[in-house]
Parts: sequence; structure tokens; C-alpha cells
Amino acid sequence: MTLTVLYRGPLSSCNYGCEYCPFGKWKHTEEELAKDRADLERFLAWVESRTQDTLAVFFTPWGEALIWPWYQESLARLTHLPHVERVAVQTNLSCKLDWVPRCRTEKLGIWATYHPEWVKRRRFVAQCEKLSQLGVRHSAGMVGFLRFAEEAEALRGELPADTYLWINAVKDGKEAPYTPEDVARFSRVDPLFPVNNTRHPSLGRACRGGESVISVDGEGTARRCHFIPEPIGNIYAPDFDAALKPRLCSKQTCGCHIGYVYLEYLALDRVFGSGILERIPTAPLWRAPAAP
Repeated sequence: MTLTVLYRGPLSSCNYGCEYCPFGKWKHTEEELAKDRADLERFLAWVESRTQDTLAVFFTPWGEALIWPWYQESLARLTHLPHVERVAVQTNLSCKLDWVPRCRTEKLGIWATYHPEWVKRRRFVAQCEKLSQLGVRHSAGMVGFLRFAEEAEALRGELPADTYLWINAVKDGKEAPYTPEDVARFSRVDPLFPVNNTRHPSLGRACRGGESVISVDGEGTARRCHFIPEPIGNIYAPDFDAALKPRLCSKQTCGCHIGYVYLEYLALDRVFGSGILERIPTAPLWRAPAAP
């Protein structure tokens, strides 16, 4: 089979302290970190054993994973497996990048989020430039707070032209709903912002979640996605494969990129192609067409 696994272990700590994030500046105990490492090792062994399948793995931690060496080594390890076609991770990109050369970089994808409250723009851009030099496909992004609009425009101007910059819409609180002018401003930075600024109808709609895409936690519990809590099985159970089947979404709407991107009717696989995990459109939609 061909299967994409969104892995989210118990790690829920971050070295940044964004006020909107419940995990900002949260510290794990040594015991909790050891548990996260052990769970990850068990997951890696499961991936290594699935040699009859074609797998892609996307690490979507609660917090920041790449400041820990066992996640860096996991990315390197997975990229060298012949049956793993893609490995990606969400990160604030605050880590050193000296581990990247140990990876097969053509299989590695980075989804990097810029937090202007916690890192200088020049430092973040330099990290993106380094990824480009190392041959790592990556996207960069920001949370769409209106107070960050000018910073997003500045970041777009400094990033390499080939780096896609996405904006995550804030769908709750005082930012929502955006005015038409707000949407237009963010859309000039990210042409796909209107897609993310929508809670897409999903109830009863076909989705690849639970069939060819699953969410997995540190215990191995599999769910169709991060947003539907009911388990469909456990990847470590001998009969787990039988749990993978077509399913219709049970939620009214889907508003997160790593969820709605798998809704069949949106056909976003055609937009993102092989860059779907690291959130890179196939065509450079953000670049102005060349003059005739």
C-alpha cells in the first residue's frame, strides 16, 4: 500500500513562548523526554519493517522537535529507507542544520514557521538560504495576525524567490473575520491565503484520511486525522491494515491545511503535488509571470 503517516508523539514543549500557543516555553521532565524518545524509536522500527509498502512520514509535533537530536537522527534515518519516499517536519527552524548532510536531502521536506516575536528576520532568512544551499525543499510561513502583515511583506521581500511563503489565517478571535482589504493584503504575499481562510464544508465528503493518510500518536493509536478523535486502530496491532478504508468526513467543516488538503473535492493534490507535506505548490503561484 501507499500510506502517509502524520506522527505526533507526546512531545509538547517549545523553546519559543508565543502567547497564542499553549506549549510556548513549556518544559518537559527528563522522564517525559525519555518517553517521547522511546515512542519515536518504536515508530521508526515500525516504519522500517513496512518494506512492502511505500510510505511518507510527516512529523507534526505539539511544540518544537528539531532542537532534540533524536528527531534530527530520525529524519536522517528515514530518508535512507528505500520504501520511504518523503519525510517532512514542522519546525520553527531554530535548530542548527549540521545534521542535514546526513540525510538524503532529495527526500527531506521542511515546513518552517517564522515567529517574529522570537527570532530576527535575518536569522530566519539565513536558515532558509542554508536549506536552499543544502538542497532541501522547504516552505516558510507565518500566522496571519494583522500586526504581522508588514513583517510578512518584508519577509517575502527577503526570502529567496523560489521559497513559498504561506500565511495561516486566524479563524477565531479579534482577527476574524478579515476585511476584504486584509484578505487582499495577505493574498499578495500568499496567493493561497483565501483557501486557508475558509472553513471548508466537509461533512459527508470523501477524504483520504483513514485510507491512505493517517494520524498516529506515541502509543501507536491511529486516527483518520488530527481533528477527529475517534481511533480507527493501532499501527502495532497485527490486523491494523484492515482498518484502512475509504471514509466520509464526520466533521461539519475543516479549516486546517493538514486536514483539508486531503479532501477529495478540493483537489489540492493537483496544486501541491509531491510538495504536499512540506506545503509547496507545484507551480510558483507566488511569483509574478515573466514579461512576454
